[in-house]
This record gives sequence, C-alpha cells and structure tokens, in this order.
Amino acid sequence: MPVVDLSRYDDWISWLTAQAQADPEVRCLWVGGAAATGGYDEWSDLDVVGLCAPGTATSAYARWLARARADFDIRDVWEPLAATWPDGRQCFLNLQDRPGLLLEPTRLVDLVLLDLADRHSHIDVRRHGTPIVLHDPESLIVLEPEDTSPAMAEALDQVRQRRVTGEWLVNRAIARGHVAEAVDLYLRFGLAAVVRLVRVEHCPWRHDFGLRYLREDLPEEVAVRVEELVPGASSATLDELSRRCFAWLDELLADPSETGGK
Repeated sequence: MPVVDLSRYDDWISWLTAQAQADPEVRCLWVGGAAATGGYDEWSDLDVVGLCAPGTATSAYARWLARARADFDIRDVWEPLAATWPDGRQCFLNLQDRPGLLLEPTRLVDLVLLDLADRHSHIDVRRHGTPIVLHDPESLIVLEPEDTSPAMAEALDQVRQRRVTGEWLVNRAIARGHVAEAVDLYLRFGLAAVVRLVRVEHCPWRHDFGLRYLREDLPEEVAVRVEELVPGASSATLDELSRRCFAWLDELLADPSETGGK
C-alpha cells in the first residue's frame, strides 16, 4: 500500500500520540479509515481508534474530549448517542466551520475510545486495512482474518426471506405515488440486497459494507451496473429501476456461487 500523506493532521497525530503515552488507561491507539484502507484524499477525515483498560473507556473519552477542546480551535462536535458504542464513546471533531462546503482540504477527526477486547484489537486488514499504529507498547494490536461467515449467512437468509415482501413494499409505494417512501424502500429492499449478494461473491470479508468502497471492492463492470440502479443516475423511472433490480436479485439468488453456496 502506498505511503499516505497525513501531513495536514501532523498536529493531531502528535497530540494523540502524546495523550496516549501519558494516559495509563489508554493501552493502544491507531489511525484507520481511508488512511488504512485506501482512497485517502484531501476530503478525508482522520479516523482514530483507541483501546483502554476494561471499564475505563468512557472516563478516558471524557478527559480526551475536554483536553482537545482546550488545546484546539474546535468549531463543531458531534457525539453519537452513547448506545452506539456500549463499551466506549465516539465524537467527530470539526476544525472548520463548514467542512461540507469543500472550500479547503478537510480537517475533521473521528475519535473513538473503546474498552480493550479481542473484537476491537484483532483487526482483519481485508476489512479495515492495515492500521497506522501510534501507540502500542504491549503489542495488543493483532492482524488476523475475521470469520464473517455466521453474520454473512444470517444476512443472506434475510435477503432470501424478504425477496417477495420487499418487492411488494417497493412497488406498492411506487403505484401509490409515494415517491419518498418508494425511494427509501427501493434502496433498502432492492438495491441493498443486490449489493449484499455481489459483495458476497467478490469480497465476502466486506459483505456488509453496503455502497462504501464500491469501486475498490467490485469488478468495474459490476460496480457500474450497481451505480446504474441508483435513482437519478439515469433517465430510468423508479418502476423501471425496480424491475431491473429485482430481476438481477433473482439471478443472484438462483446462482449458488453468488450466495455462498457450493
């Protein structure tokens, strides 16, 4: 993997490393996200994960957030609900007033601190890329493949079960002229199901990544075919897209190689 230029985050990387080294509850810290998986560019944020001594992640997070507010000119903070991470907390720290305007290279830090556990410290590089380690004196970070087969089998079973009902929900909304509802249902029950199955075929280790990394994970012709099913990508009406999407879904369900069969 090419060396990633993280220089616009040099101040944060230095700060994060120093914080981890000085905080005995923080056991390891790394940069992941696009910097690890590929696709990092001028609009990318800095994805940071820290693992803490069991039971201490929430208190460590509070300390780090307070210190970050004191040490940086943070313009905006989003903290997802505490239930998002039962064993930790996450925040998005914006160093710009309106990063969404894309007027300058992004400066946004996605920080999550979690309790130390194998499910967090064991990283499948096929799914998450090779982490850029900032602090790991005990060599807690382990790179090993993750067994995604149970979750994948469960997801595939759901795709099969809701095939008929899903099409009915989508086409009923279209027939009623409920455009917003129809688009939502189409994306959830039609396109998402197709994407799940083509991911199972071409990149099972990221079968649950949805439309993320589409161009990186799928053959070009498959990615293009998926994108042609996105509402607004062509002049096709939603009912036309629905017919094409569910026809492709049936093709995939009929082919054992596309659904993890033998």
